[in-house]
Amino acid sequence: MTATRPLRYFVVDAFTDRPFAGNPAAVVPLDRWPDDRWLQSLAMEMNLSETAYLVPNATGYDLRWFTPRVEVDLCGHATLASAVALARLGRLVDGTDVAFATRSGVLRVARRGNQFALDFPLKPEEESPPPPGLLEALGVAARYVGRNQFDYLVEVESDAAVRAVVPDFASLRAVRCRGVIVTALSGDPRYDFVSRFFAPAVGVDEDPVTGSAHCCLAGYWGRCLGKTVLVGYQASARGGVVSVEIRGDRVVLGGEGVVVAEGDLVFE
Repeated sequence: MTATRPLRYFVVDAFTDRPFAGNPAAVVPLDRWPDDRWLQSLAMEMNLSETAYLVPNATGYDLRWFTPRVEVDLCGHATLASAVALARLGRLVDGTDVAFATRSGVLRVARRGNQFALDFPLKPEEESPPPPGLLEALGVAARYVGRNQFDYLVEVESDAAVRAVVPDFASLRAVRCRGVIVTALSGDPRYDFVSRFFAPAVGVDEDPVTGSAHCCLAGYWGRCLGKTVLVGYQASARGGVVSVEIRGDRVVLGGEGVVVAEGDLVFE
């Protein structure tokens, strides 16, 4: 794709109310779809865990997500970042919502002041034996292992155990899945559970805050705790807070986002 005019882009820290925390994503609004190789090349150039692309349609926007290595089927933080970018552009005003057509169906995001509520599909896990090498790559003893459409979920004994995980990423990359969620009950009364998310197979060793992982975590901890409304803390180096509310086979993910950069992409 050759740009006939500069393309606006944004970098948004998602699931946080302050810069340099949460999970950064690039957002690039487009008028039409270029070829996939261009989309993947720009995501590699951005070198963030996700780059989101938006193209207007009759009812909202088509939305696609790319890591530096692959296109993915579901991404929470880049969806939130896309809504924040639209708000910045004046296309998503307070009290309204927007529909994104994606590989995972239509996802609606509502804006309420600085808060955004993402209506996502629940992605429950089922108990599963750990595949060869998984626990060894994580260096943990598991209380429970499950798997959903995308990821393995591994519960460990404590909040401290989650924070102490130092994966062998080369070994973890060989496990056949998108990523691995490591989780435990929170030791902090402000949160119900803590988690971390590792996805070296798709080019992201550790994702700072992962909305799609909370589509699994919500169902798991909801069952364990007998609750439908919970708050999770993703204990990465940047950290981030995700509120979740289970509504049947859907889950509403809540959070804020901060624009930390915006500018133009110029192709000579």
